[in-house]
Amino acid sequence: MYDILFKPVTCLSSRYLRKVRLGGAVPVGTGAVYKCLCGGFGRPSCPAKVRFGFIPEEWFTIFYKKTGVTGPYAFGLGLLTYLLSKEIYVCNHEFYVGIPMGILSIAAVKKLGPPLARYLDNEVDKTENYWKQARIMELKELQELIDGELNEQWRAHGNILLMEVKKRNIHLQIEAAYRKALMECYKQVKRRLDYQVAVANVQHRVNRKNMILWLTREMNQGLPDVDEEQLEKMKGDVSALSLQARL
Repeated sequence: MYDILFKPVTCLSSRYLRKVRLGGAVPVGTGAVYKCLCGGFGRPSCPAKVRFGFIPEEWFTIFYKKTGVTGPYAFGLGLLTYLLSKEIYVCNHEFYVGIPMGILSIAAVKKLGPPLARYLDNEVDKTENYWKQARIMELKELQELIDGELNEQWRAHGNILLMEVKKRNIHLQIEAAYRKALMECYKQVKRRLDYQVAVANVQHRVNRKNMILWLTREMNQGLPDVDEEQLEKMKGDVSALSLQARL
């Protein structure tokens, strides 16, 4: 009816049980788990076979190997003859009253037995179906609880994923803020460098203009007797040089 799923963990008690020829037994407290193989209540669906309404079939089959099929009847008749002849069993008036009572009982069993058996079987089936339905409903509720627990575990795993996504979003926001600050720093540095380049260009142009004016003034002062044509030619050459230097 029961099957042991796991071997006992207590070696000493197991050896002792094998020593006393109880190797199939499991010591108490070993943690063995049993599995029921009965498949229900374990109640037989049909009663054992009988003869004459009350004598078990096993009492007849015992004689078959030794005496054959007629052995049980011969033994019963001989035993009854022996009891009556030796007056071990004495027939009084109650015996003769019991004969019609037995006949009436047998008739009642034959007539009322089948409907009563069907009624009792129906009642047993109703009770069994009631408990079976209760068990099925309980299993269904337990399965719903298991499914709910699995759903909650799935949601908890989703929360873990959500927290991971939030962490990644925070990292992306930090990275975006860092890149924005880096770009702002780059713009500020570029603006200042452009300002320095512009200042240097302005100073260079001013210095060049001053140099040209100084050269022109010195030429005018150093060459007072040069005619106007040569002076204009020199001014043109200086202007051309200034343009080349500007390019």
